[in-house]
Amino acid sequence: MSVDTSAIETVNQEFYTAIEDGDLDRMTEIWAEDTPDGKVSCVHPGWSLLTGRSEVLRSWALIMANTTYIQFVLTDVNTTVLGDLAVLTCVENILTAGEEGEASFAAGKVVASNVYVRTAQGWRLWMHHGSPVLQSDEDEEEDGELEP
Repeated sequence: MSVDTSAIETVNQEFYTAIEDGDLDRMTEIWAEDTPDGKVSCVHPGWSLLTGRSEVLRSWALIMANTTYIQFVLTDVNTTVLGDLAVLTCVENILTAGEEGEASFAAGKVVASNVYVRTAQGWRLWMHHGSPVLQSDEDEEEDGELEP
């Protein structure tokens, strides 16, 4: 594993830890600044495209304020470094809790693409795109294997 790949995977884990901890300050540090040439972007599963750092960070603040518990187990992590850009794809295996006081849990799976840009402050998140993986009851019984 290259030094860049290791650094990117570290900041990627910090991104998910910030979500789990509801740490908006850390989330703010992880996202890149908008530039004259472009703005950061984010697509949460089931949401429309969000563009611009303030809009993206506002979305995370809303998610964190309305999430009582969330845990991510990342699998199938693949990192490609292309100069000052890096693309990390992964599967987010997500466990969430119901409303506060409820003892219900739900599990889901999202395929995510995270694009990082090298900045003077290190690798920063430029784009996050999460797409839900729809599973039938049969898929879940077969431990996530897809039928042809």
